[in-house]
Amino acid sequence: MARSERRRGKSRARVLCEMYDRLWSACGPQHWWPARTPTEVVIGAILAQNTAWKNAERAVKNLKSAHCLTWSVLRHLSQDRLAELIQPSGTYRLKAARLKAFVDYLWDHHRGSLKSLLGGDLDEARRLLLSIRGIGPETADTILLYAGERPTFVVDAYTKRILRRHFVIERNTNYETIRELFHDTMPQDVQLYNEYHALFVEVGKKHCQVRARCEACPLAKLRHDAAVR
Repeated sequence: MARSERRRGKSRARVLCEMYDRLWSACGPQHWWPARTPTEVVIGAILAQNTAWKNAERAVKNLKSAHCLTWSVLRHLSQDRLAELIQPSGTYRLKAARLKAFVDYLWDHHRGSLKSLLGGDLDEARRLLLSIRGIGPETADTILLYAGERPTFVVDAYTKRILRRHFVIERNTNYETIRELFHDTMPQDVQLYNEYHALFVEVGKKHCQVRARCEACPLAKLRHDAAVR
């Protein structure tokens, strides 16, 4: 590795550590993911795709009210009925198909055991999740981190925007490269990744929106460009 690349790697590591320290000091623990059980985490992660969490949360509450928050019930629930229950999440027919695909895979390959799917070698568990229709990298890592308590970093839109604005990544840096950046520069620790991702979401919602609100942002004193989107 060239000396300049090593220097850049160390510089990015320092920025990531300083970001975390500032966010933690300002915001404290976030107690994520907002779900009571691993099953709720998985369902919520699928329903939250391309929508605000509040919409996914309403859909999860519908499932809970209908006593459908177990894999055994979901296995026998019709896709049309599932779509009806999760309508608040948006694109509900597509999400019903994706959720049914996950349920079918879980039963066909792991006898309905989430622990079996998410256990074992981390890379293999991630590969299996990504093989399920409708499960992309962000959803897979969310499931692994928050439902499986596995040390994998979740990269979402807030993460990308914050890192771009603080010159840590380029605009076209892909998901896997960003994920590897955290794995390479920070301890692979479940609680650390959990809190860091949740803190990015918190500062993203309050400050680092498409139009930046830098006043009172915990990261405002770090070098950044608020015009970057």
